[in-house]
Amino acid sequence: MTEMVYGAVPVQSGDPVLPRWWRTIDKWTLSCVMILFGIGLLLGFAASPPLAAKNGLEPFHYVIRQTVFGGAAIMAMIVVSMMSPTMVRRLAILGFFAAFLSLLLLPFFGTDFGKGATRWYSLGFASVQPSEFLKPGFIVMTAWLLAAATQLGGPPGKLYSFVLTMVITTLLALQPDFGQAALIMFAWGVMYFVAGAPMTLLIGLAVAVFFAGTLFYANSEHFARRIDGFLSPDVDPTTQLGFATNAIREGGFFGVGVGEGQVKWSLPDAHTDFIIAVAAEEYGLICVLVIITLYTTIVVGSLLRLMKERDPFIRLAGTGLACIFGAQAMINMGVAVRLLPAKGMTLPFVSYGGSSLIAGGIAIGMLLAFTRSRPQGEIGDILLRRANR
Repeated sequence: MTEMVYGAVPVQSGDPVLPRWWRTIDKWTLSCVMILFGIGLLLGFAASPPLAAKNGLEPFHYVIRQTVFGGAAIMAMIVVSMMSPTMVRRLAILGFFAAFLSLLLLPFFGTDFGKGATRWYSLGFASVQPSEFLKPGFIVMTAWLLAAATQLGGPPGKLYSFVLTMVITTLLALQPDFGQAALIMFAWGVMYFVAGAPMTLLIGLAVAVFFAGTLFYANSEHFARRIDGFLSPDVDPTTQLGFATNAIREGGFFGVGVGEGQVKWSLPDAHTDFIIAVAAEEYGLICVLVIITLYTTIVVGSLLRLMKERDPFIRLAGTGLACIFGAQAMINMGVAVRLLPAKGMTLPFVSYGGSSLIAGGIAIGMLLAFTRSRPQGEIGDILLRRANR
């Protein structure tokens, strides 16, 4: 607890790997992730039995699978967090190219599972969503390009990163998967801003995104249907948004009680996209506020540690990973309370989903690797010395 409050002890050379990892790791982020996963399992016990009964499976079939996927995600998180930033960058770039190739092949070998969007590969016993694994690799790749652009004689990394972002968002929009496309654009915008992009450029990009959204609204029935449902003043009580809104309203401050919620019997995605509605109905606003606090602690705590980092690559990559993690959580909960259009996006570490869990574990492992305490001068000290020269 002392280290969590006052900061990690500086690393000492020659220490064994595990003690050095434990002293230098961001324990607040690690603890919050573990608590979120525990909450996800708890909510899974409530949300998944109705779906299991509908599909003729054992009552806790999905909880068991969630436990297996979660165990793999936590192992991946811990292993990646032990790596050096250089090793993380190399593996992330390899992973990015593998995920990008998988994304290109989706129209030919992917499936939509009857949801109107080809986002998955079916393996029979499980499914894989390449876009989930693309995000952490893309962020590290973009951070590498942006950091290289700051070096004398470096490549035009900002231009390369912009072209890469446009290609990926186009591929995602064609699935269609506008939620993941928006996350990719958001992550690139945040990193570009931190790298020193002028505000006029970012405003211009925001205007371009608005016109692109208008174009998709006019030409994509899938996109238009979700926007129309969001803008409609009345919510159809028989839709997923209607069921989720009613469940949140019924939950009140303290909830209706463990196992007493009804929304899980009506929502087909109660265990994934609308898991927060189950939490709000059975455990009330208190549980929702706890979940929001955990996400906020991870994002804000990581950004505060990154503010002390003097390596531009680490600072950019860590900022992108932290912000996209928080943005995905915000979008999922925003959809459930009808602050945002329906996106089909999971709540990190809480929703059911193998791809989301394992990719999230890898992403947080990268973030933990980038925010580990390393013997270096504070960035403020570096800037002060330069000013005094």
